[in-house]
Amino acid sequence: MDLEKEESIDLGKLWQVAKTHRKIVGGIIVGCTILAAVISLLLPKQYESTTLVQTRDANKAMGGQAAAAMALLGGGSGVASPTTNYMELMKSRTVLEPIIDAMDWEDPKKKPDAKAFAKSYLDIKNTKSTNLIEVTAKGKTPEEAQQISQSVVDNFLAMQTNNQQQTQSLLVKFLNDRIEEAKKDSDEAAQKFADYSREHKLYSPDEQLKAAITQVSAYDKSIADLQSQQKSAQAQYDVATDKLGQQKASSKAYNINDNSNVQSIRGQIVAKEVDLAGLRQRYTERHPSVVVAEQQLSQLQRQLANEVSAVVDSSAASLNPAQMELLKNQAIAEASVSAAKASEAAVRAKKGEIEQDVNKYPDEMVTYLELKSDAEIKKTIYTNLVQQCEQNKIQEAMEAMDIQVIDPANLPDEDKPSAPRKKLITAIGLVLGCMIAFGYSFVMYKREA
Repeated sequence: MDLEKEESIDLGKLWQVAKTHRKIVGGIIVGCTILAAVISLLLPKQYESTTLVQTRDANKAMGGQAAAAMALLGGGSGVASPTTNYMELMKSRTVLEPIIDAMDWEDPKKKPDAKAFAKSYLDIKNTKSTNLIEVTAKGKTPEEAQQISQSVVDNFLAMQTNNQQQTQSLLVKFLNDRIEEAKKDSDEAAQKFADYSREHKLYSPDEQLKAAITQVSAYDKSIADLQSQQKSAQAQYDVATDKLGQQKASSKAYNINDNSNVQSIRGQIVAKEVDLAGLRQRYTERHPSVVVAEQQLSQLQRQLANEVSAVVDSSAASLNPAQMELLKNQAIAEASVSAAKASEAAVRAKKGEIEQDVNKYPDEMVTYLELKSDAEIKKTIYTNLVQQCEQNKIQEAMEAMDIQVIDPANLPDEDKPSAPRKKLITAIGLVLGCMIAFGYSFVMYKREA
């Protein structure tokens, strides 16, 4: 109890001590406040300029075969929001080094690298639950702040355009190689069919054979589409592998096709492809049943891309955004090829059941049907690849971007710098002065106790 009395503070006496030394106490408070105010005046002014950009789906203008292929491969499918990747890419050396080099530095030796520059001069953030990115730059003058903010976005757009053109050009190159092969196969198959028809004078098959041809043709279309998907996905795989090689990034095996979730979705895709082939026997492409089945198939393909993307995300979190996207494209393409091959095998099995009924016709009729089927499949593959290649050329020519500028960089008011915040600094000085003054009063109180 006595110890508590000894250690207790008499606030009244402490106040009296402070009043006794009021000149010193007041001087400390006033001095700290004035010092803080002077510091706020001496600190260099800083201005902020903000550019607002919005991410968007670069593939939304695509349609038909190309859109389906891009959806299958994860392009514009909602695999992952590109916003975070874009924010990191805006801090890359490719974007920032030209800006750093263009600025005047009092001591060139102290010129920051891209990482230090981004930390000191940039604030790049995403508004929660939106696809908006704010690029806020700091500068010594209003013009410098505006220039930095605008240059970050301009350099990023230029980098994206260049990368996209390179990727599209490479994809077109790989597709062209496959188109040449498909054209040769299609011409050879058509010639064989024409020669056989002429040799056996089979130009107009009977009604029963026509019905069989109609049934087989429905499966042939599905087989041709699936083979087109395989070639397209393989081209995407080759592009990703090539670009990973250019970046000297090792390709990692993710055992995508052994993943249980991927296998489950792939099984659903195979079943839906078989259903779609069966519907095509009875209905046209515009029939509601066929349209709904195609929509369901597209949804399953997006689910496959999502699942594969999640596997890569969990396994390669330490990679930079560019390499991460390439690895995702590579893995998604690999899974897509596997799904298309499995679907083709299932559709061919169904087609085989129909062909058993055809075997009752004479051998020359059966051969006629086989050659016609082969010619139609190879012609459809060639047509599909040409259409997709043309779509990619259009994308390249349009230089479609994944982001668009909503608000360009503003020019800050010279009379309203963002820093130093004079009132805040002065208030901090006042608070600090009060704390020091209290400490001084407490020391004097202890001495007089």
